[in-house]
Amino acid sequence: MLRPVAAGIDGSPESLAAAHWAAREALRRGTALTLVHAWQWHPRPALSVPADMTQRAWAEDLLTGVSDGLRAAHPGLRVLDRSVEDAPVTALLAAADEAALLVLGSRGLSGLTGYLLGSISQRVVARSPVPVVLVRAGVGTCDEHFPAPDGISPDEIPQVPYRDVLLGLDTDRPCEELIAFAFDAARLRGAALRVLHAFSVPPSFAAADGLVPVSGPELLAEHENAVVATLRPWCEKFPEVPVAETVVNGRAAGELIRASAGAALIVVGRRERETRFGTYLGPVAHAVLHHAKCSVAVVPHA
Repeated sequence: MLRPVAAGIDGSPESLAAAHWAAREALRRGTALTLVHAWQWHPRPALSVPADMTQRAWAEDLLTGVSDGLRAAHPGLRVLDRSVEDAPVTALLAAADEAALLVLGSRGLSGLTGYLLGSISQRVVARSPVPVVLVRAGVGTCDEHFPAPDGISPDEIPQVPYRDVLLGLDTDRPCEELIAFAFDAARLRGAALRVLHAFSVPPSFAAADGLVPVSGPELLAEHENAVVATLRPWCEKFPEVPVAETVVNGRAAGELIRASAGAALIVVGRRERETRFGTYLGPVAHAVLHHAKCSVAVVPHA
């Protein structure tokens, strides 16, 4: 049995955008959607809770309204409701344990320039056992597809080809979970996969007989060969996915953020490890989460 796609909702515009993104993803995967709303009793309820309703009733009413709207917008989708009286991080991580994918909303910065990652989202992303997708408020079907020709109706937009899926690849430590997720995301959309690998050219490197200058073209060719070798078995496994590799001399985070413009989804990894300060997100994933110009999938890996 396929695991469902899960989405956390709190009534905010960004969580509603995330719920609709999750609904489209569930349909692509042929599975169900689980909506999770966490609430906690408080002696002074939020202003959004009407005076004539209990906090529990308001939470259930919110969940019912969102799920009914999703069923109407996405016929054929099986939607499961889950109202949980618990801390949001605890409830979302519990939902992730039973899901194939967790989708959360994130507020945009300056319109389309990035994300504002709240403490709840950041803690969930850093601890989730499954991939987490962050979706900005206002993101809809049009943002996942290439520009539609003039005169096309909104109902025809899903037939317009999807934008590319973008994968950030580290050839020194390639991770199967990350690569598999990116290829499968492209396959589900019938989209191309763009693979970006960034490296920095050192002024020299140590050799047995001392310091030897590094040749830029030779080093570039070495990295290009490593990318091709890393992707070869995956291209054979997913022959229907067109793949374009880009190898650049630069900082990975900045290059990925620039390349995210025009993508449907960017896929980055998060190494599963604990530090004395808690879970570790990683500088590249952290930067991409805050500044990418499209939805971001963070895939945990060993």
